[in-house]
Amino acid sequence: MLYALCSLLFALCFLPYLSIMNIQPYDTLTEAITALRQQGYTEDFNLQPNCIDCRDAALRLHPHEFEIDKVFRFFGPSDVDDESILYAISSEKYNLKGILVNGYGVSSDPLTQEMVVKLAWGIEP
Repeated sequence: MLYALCSLLFALCFLPYLSIMNIQPYDTLTEAITALRQQGYTEDFNLQPNCIDCRDAALRLHPHEFEIDKVFRFFGPSDVDDESILYAISSEKYNLKGILVNGYGVSSDPLTQEMVVKLAWGIEP
C-alpha cells in the first residue's frame, strides 16, 4: 500500500517536470557515477533532513545554495528495494560539483518540505 502511494505521489509530482530527468544512457549506477566523475562531479554529498553535506559534514549546502543538473533513476531487476536515484549537483556559491545517491520510494530518507521540493522539482520552493 505504501509503495503504491509513493508511486502515485511520484506520478503526480514528478511527471510534469521530467525535463531534468535524463534518458538513462547508463545500464548501472556504477557506470553513471563513473561518467559523472569524469564530467567533474567529484564531491560525494550526503542527504540530511534540511540540507546536503560533504567533506565529512564540514560543508553544508541548503536548497538555495545548489542546483540539480541531472537526475538518473535506476530500477532493481526484481526487487523494489534496489531502486535508487542519482543526482548530479552543482553549487556556484561553493564552486563545486558532486553526486548524491538516494533510495527511492519506501527506502528514501525523511526530509524537510524544502528539501522535498528541491529534489522533486530541481528548483527552489
